[in-house]
Amino acid sequence: MQCLSIIGLVFLNHKVRINKIELSWWNLIPSHFDGIAIQLGSFPVHWYGLMYLFAFATCYVVITKTNKKENIGLSKEQIDNFFTWIIAGIIIGARLGYVFFYQPAYYLSHLSEIFLPFRMDAAGFHFTGISGMSYHGGLIGAVTFACIAIKRNKMPFAETINLGFFAVPLGYTWGRWGNFVNGELFGEITTSPIGMWFPQAHDSPITQPILHHPSQLYEMVFEGIVLFSILYLLRKKAFFRYQMVSCYLIGYGVFRFCIEFFRRPDIHLGRLDLLGMSRGQTLCSLMIIAGITLFIITYKKSKSKKL
Repeated sequence: MQCLSIIGLVFLNHKVRINKIELSWWNLIPSHFDGIAIQLGSFPVHWYGLMYLFAFATCYVVITKTNKKENIGLSKEQIDNFFTWIIAGIIIGARLGYVFFYQPAYYLSHLSEIFLPFRMDAAGFHFTGISGMSYHGGLIGAVTFACIAIKRNKMPFAETINLGFFAVPLGYTWGRWGNFVNGELFGEITTSPIGMWFPQAHDSPITQPILHHPSQLYEMVFEGIVLFSILYLLRKKAFFRYQMVSCYLIGYGVFRFCIEFFRRPDIHLGRLDLLGMSRGQTLCSLMIIAGITLFIITYKKSKSKKL
């Protein structure tokens, strides 16, 4: 009851002083979410799962509207089939990416837990859900399955793959909002007013709050909204319509690399990669290199065609 009273005062008076730490309504936003959107009987529907649906729906709308506006020529059947393959690629790739990029040793000794939502021990079966998805794995899976879909449906490769990457950031925005609502993937500890108290951090009570960077929101804004805005402006130039893949890889890689300094790395990994980088920064470095390489190759090809 004391906790609820404190939270109520925050929203009534906009700020409250607790143990000499002045908290505003902003600092306590995460305390109002429990991750569950609705309860269907005994089955909880989590916000993060709904965010996947919102993300897919957003990308689908962007692709169909851009296809029509730019007269790319893809049929509804082709787009639907393409999208089905991408969804499968994202889910499978994201899961396998987490398994092999972040906890390979554990999952190689617990193979059943890679895709099955339960764990078996001496006490029997326990439902655990499937936790752990990797963005970079999802990207690899999406590209792989997209290439299969393009070939099977006889779609123009360059136009289709660049259209797909153009839509990604806006859909990605929903994913990071889902992380925020779930109270996961929060950032490092901070004394900045922008910090927030995350109950799921389990490192402090509300009476002695430890604030963390809301790195999910940083990613949502920069890797989602800002990156989409950049691609949208670039796409107005004919040359850049065929550079969406490279521009996305570079843009996302740079934004994510920088935000990783504020994001708390996985506890079992820390910042132990090359030059003290986190695993996310290592993977983003590879994205940036791949994006720059692809941009140069595409640019040279376009120059040679003009000659």
